[in-house]
Amino acid sequence: MRNLDMELLRTFVAISEFSSFAAAADQVHRTQSAVTQQMQRLESQLGFSIFQKTGRSKQLTAQGSKLLEYAIRILALNDEALGMLDMDDVKGSLRIGAPNDIAETILPSLLARFAKIYPHLRMEIHVGRSPFLMQALRRGEIDLTLSTRKSDVHPGFILRTSPTVWLCATDYVHNPANPIKLVVADEPSLFRELALQSLNAAGIAYHISYVAPSLVGIKAALRAGLGITARSIEMISPEFRVLGESEGFPRLPDVNFFLYLRDEQVGTIAKIVFDTLSKSSHDHGRALSSSVPVPG
Repeated sequence: MRNLDMELLRTFVAISEFSSFAAAADQVHRTQSAVTQQMQRLESQLGFSIFQKTGRSKQLTAQGSKLLEYAIRILALNDEALGMLDMDDVKGSLRIGAPNDIAETILPSLLARFAKIYPHLRMEIHVGRSPFLMQALRRGEIDLTLSTRKSDVHPGFILRTSPTVWLCATDYVHNPANPIKLVVADEPSLFRELALQSLNAAGIAYHISYVAPSLVGIKAALRAGLGITARSIEMISPEFRVLGESEGFPRLPDVNFFLYLRDEQVGTIAKIVFDTLSKSSHDHGRALSSSVPVPG
């Protein structure tokens, strides 16, 4: 059974990521000729070509593209395994913020992952609305937060993108002849903005029938049949149903869930956790876009 050389795979992924042998050479701290020799060795081990000439540049072959997907996964697993062994002794506390509507969906899987990688880490959870969590992050009251708010102030990345839908109670009767009765959060609220902008752009009549300061209040209003709201799919449950374009509702834009770090000077534990998730998210993104032209 042949074994893939991890060092060669790391150089191979760097070439794909930076779209250049020369840039990859800088990344892996080798000369360009050494990188070329590494790829020749890798092709020799594999028994097939992973690059092909296209004009003055090189591109991945079909087999090279397949190898890239596996190489990213192999390296990510290798780095995760070594990271977990290194992090067994990480101790301390981490303060994490999460909006109400994802505290029961995205957050549990994150917490489970944290607990697995950092078994001695104590986690303190702050649940609230995105604008207020961002304020708490700025004040230094939390170390990390999930948020739907775009910010250039804090280091962050997109952890997840979710569709936004129109929701109502399962037994709610919508009459398209009447203005839409909206259930919304008080301002500031991203989902309120998305709902109003979409309805205004489509020229659909509506009126706000209920305003709530929290997700609990919004759910209560929906259950009571007081109207319709716009939320991410994380809020879908058997007690609510989705209203779509066939019922006259405009399509809503997707919403991004960001993970933000307070700042680069935050405690070591928060920075380690943030960097771990950031790298994992980055590797996943690379795996989804593996057919990248590679200039020579």
